Amino acid sequence: MFTGIVQTVAYIAEVSDNNGIRTFVIEFPTGFCHELEIGASIAIDGVCLTVTELLSDVRVKFDVMLQSLLITTLSKYEVGQSVNAERAARDGAEIGGHPLSGHVDFNVAIIQISEIEDNYCVRLALPNEWKRYVFPKGYIAINGASLTVSDVNKVEGWFEVWLIPETRRMTVFSSKSVGNFVNIEIERGTQVVVDTVRDTLNENLGPLLPLFEKLLSEQGIDLDALGYKPNTLGFSSEPK
Repeated sequence: MFTGIVQTVAYIAEVSDNNGIRTFVIEFPTGFCHELEIGASIAIDGVCLTVTELLSDVRVKFDVMLQSLLITTLSKYEVGQSVNAERAARDGAEIGGHPLSGHVDFNVAIIQISEIEDNYCVRLALPNEWKRYVFPKGYIAINGASLTVSDVNKVEGWFEVWLIPETRRMTVFSSKSVGNFVNIEIERGTQVVVDTVRDTLNENLGPLLPLFEKLLSEQGIDLDALGYKPNTLGFSSEPK
């Protein structure tokens, strides 16, 4: 498990492909790999990767399967790419963001970046199949960073997050531009609630569910928001 609090920015030193496996050698800041062992997990831009070899006290090798390459942005990475990094949380660790599995659901493009003094707003595309899980004030993980959704437009298909200066300092987001892709992990608690409510309504209403959904929509009510309470997990929502 990960906390969504990015610990450092690392750099891809080598990339190679062999029999459908892509191997990355990633260089971390001094001290980050202290007591790191083969088999340990590190989230790289939100993707849980397993350490396969320790090359030095700062260089670590990871192997990535085809499925992960298809779902995440790792297929696009080249030597010199900067990435967010977080080591797996230890038992009893403080969770400053929200619990993450490191299993990315999809990747999307940045479609707009706005700066207002020290405030930094990023607008991202929202695919149709994932709209039901994204709400204002809800949690979401972007490249492994736990963030709060500030606004959502499900008709136009986008959502926004705001980044404070400290978040930008500790992550790769300042190096991103419009058109770049980022990894998204939906908050699992939200997904469970939304799916449970929808399954229950479907079981009870059956073919009448689309009509019920339309009636709610006409009243400005999102069916998938029924039973959902934003930010109820008790965790802060900005990386520190």
